[in-house]
Amino acid sequence: MKKKSNIFLLIALIASNATLWAQKKIQIEDVWQNYSFYPAQSAEINWMKDGQFYSANNGAKISKFTVKDGKEAGVLADVGQEFQSYELNATENKILLQNNIQSIYRRSSKADYSIFDIKTKKLSKLSNAGAQSYATISPDGQKAAFVRNNDLFVVNLSDMSEKQITTTGKQNSIINGSTDWVYEEEFAFAQAFAWSGDSKKIAFYTFDETNVKEYNMQMWNKSYPTDYRFKYPKVGEDNSKITISVVDMTNFKITKMDIGTETDIYIPRINWTKDANTLSIRKMNRLQNKLEILHANASTGASKTILTEEEKTYVDVEFTDDLRYLENGKQFLHTSEKDGFKHIYLYEISGKLIRQITKGDFEISKIEGVDEKNSLIYLTCTKDSPLERQLYVTDFSGKTFKKLSTQKGTHSINMSPDCSYYVDNFSDKDTPFITSLHEAKTGKSIKVLEDNKVLNEKMKAFSITKKEFFTFKNASGTELNGWMIKPANASAKSPVLMFVYGGPGSQEVDNKWDFFDFFWYQHLVSKGYVVACVDNRGTGGRGAAFRKSTYGQLGKLEVEDQIDAAKYLGGLPFVDKDRIGIWGWSYGGYMSSLCILKGNDVFKAAMAVAPVTTWRFYDTIYTERYLKRPQDNAAGYDENSPITHVDKLKGKYLLVHGTGDDNVHFQNAVIMQDALIKANKQFESFYYPNKNHGISGGVTRLHLYKMLTNFLDKNL
Repeated sequence: MKKKSNIFLLIALIASNATLWAQKKIQIEDVWQNYSFYPAQSAEINWMKDGQFYSANNGAKISKFTVKDGKEAGVLADVGQEFQSYELNATENKILLQNNIQSIYRRSSKADYSIFDIKTKKLSKLSNAGAQSYATISPDGQKAAFVRNNDLFVVNLSDMSEKQITTTGKQNSIINGSTDWVYEEEFAFAQAFAWSGDSKKIAFYTFDETNVKEYNMQMWNKSYPTDYRFKYPKVGEDNSKITISVVDMTNFKITKMDIGTETDIYIPRINWTKDANTLSIRKMNRLQNKLEILHANASTGASKTILTEEEKTYVDVEFTDDLRYLENGKQFLHTSEKDGFKHIYLYEISGKLIRQITKGDFEISKIEGVDEKNSLIYLTCTKDSPLERQLYVTDFSGKTFKKLSTQKGTHSINMSPDCSYYVDNFSDKDTPFITSLHEAKTGKSIKVLEDNKVLNEKMKAFSITKKEFFTFKNASGTELNGWMIKPANASAKSPVLMFVYGGPGSQEVDNKWDFFDFFWYQHLVSKGYVVACVDNRGTGGRGAAFRKSTYGQLGKLEVEDQIDAAKYLGGLPFVDKDRIGIWGWSYGGYMSSLCILKGNDVFKAAMAVAPVTTWRFYDTIYTERYLKRPQDNAAGYDENSPITHVDKLKGKYLLVHGTGDDNVHFQNAVIMQDALIKANKQFESFYYPNKNHGISGGVTRLHLYKMLTNFLDKNL
């Protein structure tokens, strides 16, 4: 019996090894040339107003589907031509179509818009006078507004007559209806106008950039390089002056809203309340440690502050972004982390607190839906783990708190307007995206819309090693989360590549699918590298105290934690502690640069892509939120700047940047190189002509990742 068992075991081992031998190693070309592992995604679900149907496009047609069974219920519109995106108006009698979309910056764009009338089946160009930005149909379907050349326009859809609302728009001077560069990048929106609920008014921003200094990028594609100049407010410098106005559609009278006499402020959000004459305005001071919610009379401009929040550090708009005015017109929901974690609060319309709805040592990620009829709030949160986002439902009293999602991992939710159904886009570290349709009341799955079966089958042909989560305590005793991918034959001679981002509120250690760098890491693992990542202090998912611990001293605690992480990894039995490298992009490039300098006895090599090398070169909103102005906190800017520590370089350092980076300017790379040269330090550098912060297009990413790999092979 024993001999027979050994024979079976031998056969099993041979079969197992045969499978492993048959599997292919992932090559860089698989990732960045063939895009072999790009996940499939289901057609975008566009909920219809009753919540019982949704629409999706199919070529030149838009079809209507029944939510209960996911079956097609007919063609909603046969447009007659293909289009890139579409949007139904509130009354669902017209469709806004987009074609020829041209990206400007991260979120801004312009396109050719058309209007399709579902009843008459007529397709009309929205305007013949040039591309438009952010076209939006009024709720009643009678008009559409858009921005062109920094001015706001309105089109009467009955006869397609066009009216220019503002006339002051001018490049690098005045912007009406869209944002300036820094608002778009840091407050995450580009469209800066909104229709009132009754379609009788439009509220809009005006940015006066006159005193904002220009940044000049040279473009290197002609005999004489051309200058691209745009307004970019660097720390301590002037921002745009903001005006919030409302235009009345009956007489086109423009009324300015009263936002106070102080001009050095931010207005990160505006939105209409359920009263069509009351505009909600969120206002912050320059240092972003005070948030006020104002209610303004849209007819007169008179306003009053109904809620104020102040912090010793900062108030992050992301954590107060779920402001929901209830249909009853008497209350609103607001998220805040004033008790240390982001939670939901219920207020009277006057700003008087009724109650805190959610409580506990976890964060609400997002309010996904509000069912006023049944007094229910659907939300995603970190209650199960900081590494996960799970779907829960609570009532307005906060007494019930029920979990609806069932799989460990990350759930991204698209809730129907009436909160009867939701689409769950789920993944975990081992599972590509699974998109499914669910009943909201029970969480029961109705239909799987996309399971990525093709990708899962494809991956079986390749040798893939799974991520493993781990925790360890840094020198101060704080527990940090990490993940690791190690080769099957890891030994005491295995080198380590650490990946870092590490910026405020970010999170790289979470239980979700990563479909690009994960596969490059598989290529490195096949060569014998251990790849690891640790979320340092200052990152997200763990409450305000953990996140805001880096306030006023960006880089200090974060780098201490990465050095401690490298020492922890170096103590593992399968790691060569003398062959640890680190890499990062953007804030991560700042971190990897600082790590190779301040941790010169721990890190052998570092790669920095598009790094900030001094916060004095970065923008006002992001940097001053965490460091205050340089006038207020010079030490916070300089003590942890990589250029301050270049004399400490011992290991191998690669610096990569795009010359057309509008975000983290190429200037950062130039000043870093200059400092290294003055310190007589040898290093490697590479620039990508005219490429922006993403360094992409054509074979650029393939070229970049081959270079990164070659650098590691040579130096680690």
